[in-house]
Amino acid sequence: MLRNAINTLLSYWSQPMLAANGIILLHLFGSAITGLVIGYERTYHGRAAGMRTYALVCMASTALTVMSGFPALWYGGMHVGPAVGDPTRVIQGIMTGIGFLGAGVIVKENMNIRGLSTAASIWLTSCVGVLIGVGFYGAATTAAILAVVIMSGLRWLEKLLPHQFLENLSVSYPRDKVASEQSIRELVRRHGFEVVEWSYQVNGGGSRFEFLLILSQLGVGRLNSLAAELSSNADVLEFRIVPSRN
Repeated sequence: MLRNAINTLLSYWSQPMLAANGIILLHLFGSAITGLVIGYERTYHGRAAGMRTYALVCMASTALTVMSGFPALWYGGMHVGPAVGDPTRVIQGIMTGIGFLGAGVIVKENMNIRGLSTAASIWLTSCVGVLIGVGFYGAATTAAILAVVIMSGLRWLEKLLPHQFLENLSVSYPRDKVASEQSIRELVRRHGFEVVEWSYQVNGGGSRFEFLLILSQLGVGRLNSLAAELSSNADVLEFRIVPSRN
């Protein structure tokens, strides 16, 4: 019995299993690079879902897809039949449940979206668990390492690569002293920004008119000088500037 147990454990590191892990690793590296390239376009335009989110999602999809190409090696090469079960049915349930869990960490604060990378990392973690469950330990370990590198090590890369910066600006005026759109455009341009999107709302029981703006940085934006000019404007009741990032 002990010998059978040892042979079963060794089957997880047999030559066919190692070859399969190697193929899966190549797919994971390729999907990580592809996701980074696609995600950079979103990062460049200052969107919430950027390089890290795209790379994690691409890796997770690749891991589940390529794993299904080696059914004969699942569970160390044990025959997949009625006595063992079909893991693809379990995987479908896992992915559905994790999708709801990931959606719960995505939060929208005013015009700012947070939690996309966290949701993607949760999804990838579930895929790593699936790889471990079917016995692809080498691929699972590499996927986990790549996820950590992407989540923690790519922050500096995103900062180094050229990209646009988006800022959320909310500014309130009295109803009888509302600034014109043209004057607001000229105001932000003087400090190196361009208005990308507009929205409006009335607060204070109809006494205040509020502009909600998304600003794109033109060259070098000067948030300090913009805040100083808004603070010195007697008609501005309240303003707030926050980065538009995840």
